Amino acid sequence: MKVGVIGLGDIAHKAYLPVLTTQPGVQPHLHTRTRATLDRTGDTYRLPDGQRHDDLDSLIAAGPDAAFVHAPTGDHPYLVTRLLTAGIPTYVDKPLARHLGDAQRIVELAERRGVGLAVGFNRRHAPAYAHLVEHPRDLIVMQKHRRGLPEDPRDMVYDDFIHVVDTLRFLAPAAIDRVAVSCRVGGGLLHHVVLQLSGEGFTAVGTMNHRSGSAEEIVEVSGQDAKREVRNLAEIIDHKGQPSIRRRGDWVPVPRQRGIEQAAVTFLDAVRAGRAISAQDALRTHELCEQIVLAALEQDGRPATAPR
Repeated sequence: MKVGVIGLGDIAHKAYLPVLTTQPGVQPHLHTRTRATLDRTGDTYRLPDGQRHDDLDSLIAAGPDAAFVHAPTGDHPYLVTRLLTAGIPTYVDKPLARHLGDAQRIVELAERRGVGLAVGFNRRHAPAYAHLVEHPRDLIVMQKHRRGLPEDPRDMVYDDFIHVVDTLRFLAPAAIDRVAVSCRVGGGLLHHVVLQLSGEGFTAVGTMNHRSGSAEEIVEVSGQDAKREVRNLAEIIDHKGQPSIRRRGDWVPVPRQRGIEQAAVTFLDAVRAGRAISAQDALRTHELCEQIVLAALEQDGRPATAPR
């Protein structure tokens, strides 16, 4: 099985290449325009020259059965469009695009051509979060904070807060029928944002503060006099009477702990089985992100224009 890997930055090296290069029957084909990076990575994994491509046309001509896109977000629309047009099932890091209109066009192309498209929302596959769906979830609270990093609203929401948005959607136990957004914008930069989603029998609240003084991620679900808390995807605390704590095993790889390995394998299994994964649900997350961005821009006094 030939698998293209496009973009050889940190996320590819830390998370995906260690997974893909150890999958039975997978033949990685690497692509980046920087020849030195291409050869250094190819040498690390002992790949022959025929599996190294500094041109996208060369990679596509090699006939990959699937592709993973880890290039900068601004390049996603062009790269994914080229791959889908060539009929290549594609897995792309979140976000699919930084503008809703671009994301909609890409998803429509995948659906029209019947080609699988997966967006890398790895937290849905992280064991600590996946097990939360077995717990009562009358109230869901997720915090994902940074320090000293207020950003342009579109960058912060689509590159970082999108994880909170998608995780809340994943954990919601019923249809979402109410959405509320509040945020603080200063000097054109988004400092913090709060999202509230609610539906029959549940409320979900997501917060992000880029001036919090710490970098942390905490999810709590509670209901029926019980609460489960997950800290930094590694520590699980059950509150029912005396709290009990479980921590990630010392030998659990980070890609597995964060759900990246499971997301990649799920995508590859679908390709092997001939199933075209749909990105329609991922598009719902992008739609919510656009709603949040427009609310932040409006608060900052900037035109809340329709997505391009």
